[in-house]
Amino acid sequence: MTAKIIMFGNQKGGVGKTTTALNMATIIAASQFKTLLIDFDPQGNSTSGINGDKKRAGTYQWIINDFEKPIQKTYIPNLDLISSNMELAAADVELFSFNNREFVLKKKLQQIIHHYDFILLDCPPSLGLLTVNAMTASTHIVIPMQCEYYALEGISHISQIIQRIQGGLNPGLKLLGILLTMYDKRSSLNQQIANDIRYHFQQIVFSTVIPRNVKIAEAPSHGKPIILYDVKSSGSISYMDATKELLQRINISEAT
Repeated sequence: MTAKIIMFGNQKGGVGKTTTALNMATIIAASQFKTLLIDFDPQGNSTSGINGDKKRAGTYQWIINDFEKPIQKTYIPNLDLISSNMELAAADVELFSFNNREFVLKKKLQQIIHHYDFILLDCPPSLGLLTVNAMTASTHIVIPMQCEYYALEGISHISQIIQRIQGGLNPGLKLLGILLTMYDKRSSLNQQIANDIRYHFQQIVFSTVIPRNVKIAEAPSHGKPIILYDVKSSGSISYMDATKELLQRINISEAT
């Protein structure tokens, strides 16, 4: 099995990218797949959300300084981590001086890809060189999207960027789907926006919706994914369903 490299991207912050990447990585690892989570966001929230060591050399040193051993084990079986911290914020500028700067991450991944079944990338809320590197290196992309007024405008922008990447830097990149997050079924506005998104993007949108859930918000402060913090919560159940759907979508995309 060739490793699937899945990036979670959206130029808008606060839409659930980190929560989604962290929880799906945990669930995939729990399904007995060798999994690597790469924290590609200078905020380092995926790192702290799984009790990773932010002080250890991680993504920045690996990408910019050719550090050869960035991978750290986590307390979750089958799940490894490449951590991040604010040093990574400089990478967008420093990468401009690199030859083939859009392919730096792809080259790095070739050195470790054979160790894993899945590699998940938690990307920054921007469309800079870090995100372009992620798109160039990935086999699939998932777009987490909050059910709010400006969501459609943002999704149109990132969709255009994906099409440009597919047209040049990475023709094999596949959009797995849009995952609706922070959904409040009591809100008529949330319902209307979710309906609009499904109308515009149809089968691209995941059937599973991630609810607004207090347990999801609490879990990172305990250094745990939601399925380890409260496996019976609605948030945990939704992420398990969404991950199952993600794996099914990958199988379908590989068959076509």
